[in-house]
Amino acid sequence: MSRILRVAGPLVEVAYTGDTAMHDVVLLGPDRLPGEVVAIGGEVATVQAYEYTGGLAPGHPAVPQGGPLRAAMGPWLLGGVFDGLLRPLSGGADRLVPGGDIRTDARTWRFVPGVMAGEQLGEGGVLGEIRTGPVPFRLMTPPGHAGTVERIAPEGDYPATAVLGVVGGVELKATVEWPIRRPRPARERIEARGPLNTGQRAIDLLFPVARGSTVAVPGGFGTGKTMLLQQIAKWCDADVIVYVGCGERGNEMADVIAEFAELDDPRTGGRLADRTVVIANTSNMPMMAREASVHTGATVAEYFRDMGLDVVVIADSTSRWAEALREFASRMGELPAEEGYPAGLASELAAFYERAGAVRTLGGAEGSVTVLGAVSPPGGDLAEPVTAHTERFVRCLWTLDRELAYARHYPAVSWSGSFSRDVPSLAAAHTRSGDPAWPERREQVTALLAEADRLADLVDLVGITALPAQERISVLGGRLVREGVLQQSALSPKDAYCPPEKTAALVEAVLAVIAECRELIDSGTPVDEVEEVDFTPLLRAREEVEPQDAAAVAARRDAVLATLRELP
Repeated sequence: MSRILRVAGPLVEVAYTGDTAMHDVVLLGPDRLPGEVVAIGGEVATVQAYEYTGGLAPGHPAVPQGGPLRAAMGPWLLGGVFDGLLRPLSGGADRLVPGGDIRTDARTWRFVPGVMAGEQLGEGGVLGEIRTGPVPFRLMTPPGHAGTVERIAPEGDYPATAVLGVVGGVELKATVEWPIRRPRPARERIEARGPLNTGQRAIDLLFPVARGSTVAVPGGFGTGKTMLLQQIAKWCDADVIVYVGCGERGNEMADVIAEFAELDDPRTGGRLADRTVVIANTSNMPMMAREASVHTGATVAEYFRDMGLDVVVIADSTSRWAEALREFASRMGELPAEEGYPAGLASELAAFYERAGAVRTLGGAEGSVTVLGAVSPPGGDLAEPVTAHTERFVRCLWTLDRELAYARHYPAVSWSGSFSRDVPSLAAAHTRSGDPAWPERREQVTALLAEADRLADLVDLVGITALPAQERISVLGGRLVREGVLQQSALSPKDAYCPPEKTAALVEAVLAVIAECRELIDSGTPVDEVEEVDFTPLLRAREEVEPQDAAAVAARRDAVLATLRELP
C-alpha cells in the first residue's frame, strides 16, 4: 500500500514504493477510486483517476492492483449500455456516485456445448455457443492457452461466473477479461473481403469502405456528423455495432439509446439493440474515463471479431478524446505541441486506428473490425492537429461540407473534399459478386459532379444561358445526381436505408436520362425545351420507391425517357 501525495483534478501523485508498473491500476482513497499509472519518476508515481476526485486528499491510501486496466466481457454486452471502463449503466441510479458499487449481472444464459471431453483445442478453439439472441456468441479458449478438453458443461442455463469447461487445466467461463490497451492477437491480417454496405448512397457509391478499414468523418458544428454515424449504426450490414459516445452531449446519447431500443433490425427481424454495445462517456462524465473509452470500445470489437464476426466501432468523437489527452498533459506539465496538444497525439491516434483490420483469428475464422471516427474541428478548421493527423492514418475520409448542410443537403458529404483508398479493391470485389458495372457507374458520377462544380462559378458569374448547350446539360446532370441520388432523408421510412440494388437502379436511371438529354441536344433539340422537362418522377423515386423495388425506379426512368423522346 502507498499513500497519496498530491491531487490536481484527475491527476494524482502517489508515493512510489516499487510495487507498481506503468499502466497498472491503483485504487485511490477510502472510496477506492480507480486510476492508472501513467508516469513514474524518482519516488513519485503519477496516476490518472477515472472518477471525480473531490474529497481525495494527501495521506489517503493508494492500493496497487498489480496489473493493467482490464475490461470484463461476456454475453451481457449485447444490448447493454456501459461507461468508459465497461461498467454497466443500464438500470443504475440517476446520478453516478464516485466509488459506488458496481452491479453484477445475475442473469443466466443457455450454453450449448460444441465439443466433447477428450478433444484437442488450440488457441481460439470454440467450446460451444452461448445463446444471447441473433448474434452467435462463442465460448473460446483464450490466447496463449490450448490443450485437451478435460471437462465440458452439459447444455443448460448458467450464470456468467459458472465454469463451462476446462481445457489444458484452465477453467473457462463466459466472463473474459482483457487489458484494454493491448490489441488481442490474431493469426494473420488478410485482405478485405468486401464492402461494408452502410445503406447511405453517397458513401456506398462514391466513397465506399471495406470491412476492416478505417474512416474519419470531419465536419464543423451542425454538419450532421452524429446523424450520419447514427444512420450507419442503424443500417450497416455489420454483425455487431460498438457505439462509443466519447465526450458528446448527454441528450444525444440518450436519443441514440432510445432509438436503438425501438428500431427493428432489418437483418435479423429482432431489435437493433440486440447486436449493439453502447459505451457512453458523455461530456459531463469523468474526463479521463473518456480517454479510456475508445480503447475499451476497440477491445470489445476485437473480442467479437475473434468469434468470426464483422464489427464496426463508431467513435463520436475523437476530438473530445484528444481534448482529454490535452488537458491531462497540461496538468502533468508536459511541453505542449501544436495548439496545446501533447507531442504524442499522432502516436495515440495511430495506435487507435491500427486496431482496425480484417484478420484470420487464432481459431481459423475470418473477422474484421472497422473503425469510424468523427472529428469535430473547432470552427470547422480542417487544418487543426486532430484532423490533420487523423487523415494520415485512415483509408477513407468523409468530409462534411457546411454549405451543403446549410442548403439542407443530407448527408452533407463533400464529393470534392473526401476520398476512399479502398475503391480499387472494392471494384474487384463488386466484379466478383456479379456487379462489374459498379466502377464505371462511380466514375461517370464522379466526372459529372466535377464538371458541374467547375461550371458552377461560371453560372454564378455569367448566368446559365451564356453557357453552350452541352455544358448546360452538365449542370442539369449535376443537379439530377445531387437531388436524385446523393440526397437521402433519414426521416423517410423508404429512404433512410438504401440497399445496393436500389442505389444502382437510381444511378443508372439518372445516367440514362442525362445520356438521352445529350443525344437530343446533338440532334438539334433546343436546350431550353430539355431543361423544361418535368424530372420530378425521377427525383422523387428515392423517397417514394420501396428499398427493394428497383423495378419501380426503372419504370420512372422509362417514363421520363418517353417524355424526352416526345420533344421535337
